[in-house]
Amino acid sequence: MSTEDVDRRLSPLPESGYVYRTGWRVATGDVGDDLNLRLDGVARYIQEVGAENLVDAGEAEEHPHWLVQRTVIDVIEPIEFPNEVTFSRWCSALSLRWCTMRVDLVGSDGGRIETEGFWIAMNAKTLTPQRATDTLLEKFGTTTSEHRLKWRPWLKNPETIEHTAPFALRRTDIDLFEHVTNTAYWHAIHEVMALAPEVCAPPYRAVIEYRKPIKYGEDVTLGWTRQGDDVHIALTVDDEVRAAALLRSL
Repeated sequence: MSTEDVDRRLSPLPESGYVYRTGWRVATGDVGDDLNLRLDGVARYIQEVGAENLVDAGEAEEHPHWLVQRTVIDVIEPIEFPNEVTFSRWCSALSLRWCTMRVDLVGSDGGRIETEGFWIAMNAKTLTPQRATDTLLEKFGTTTSEHRLKWRPWLKNPETIEHTAPFALRRTDIDLFEHVTNTAYWHAIHEVMALAPEVCAPPYRAVIEYRKPIKYGEDVTLGWTRQGDDVHIALTVDDEVRAAALLRSL
């Protein structure tokens, strides 16, 4: 069901180059009933860190809009509440119009979560990828030797679905492109996690790949299949897979 890429560990923190660092306290609204930071909270945090990173790099005005094509979250050790989290963000590969950005979350009182997102620089008027500035490419390129990044899916769409459930959308799930926000997809993943808690015992990996946007008003179905130690997930509209996901132990 998946390619070899999904089996590899994420790249380590580089010894040199431009690494953006920031931090804040875990918010009470981002933890589950076990007081652990939820995955949708992680997705919100890495998005906010990315926005801060662009300001710090002096690129926020030229590149205010980005779309994520894939998000990988490796929960090495859960981050519990209360906790202060330190974020480290750096580029692990890039091309002229997109890049993969690593963000590591480390709790002051324990806990570690490693993430990577495939981000595409977008032109908000044409809704097409736009070329990154030379200054962004130069600064972000200091932490990677891969400057010809190409999109390569990690996941295949599930061939069979054993379980399904409707997934309701709210107007607050919609972004400025009139698409479902990437954090809202993680709400669906948590629905499946509750039914397969043994797969999500740390350390574990969660991956989402976005195939085609979901818009408000569409009827979304959440489907999942258990295959050994993996759980394969699909969010579909009229039997078309709009996003594929994977849960597995590391």
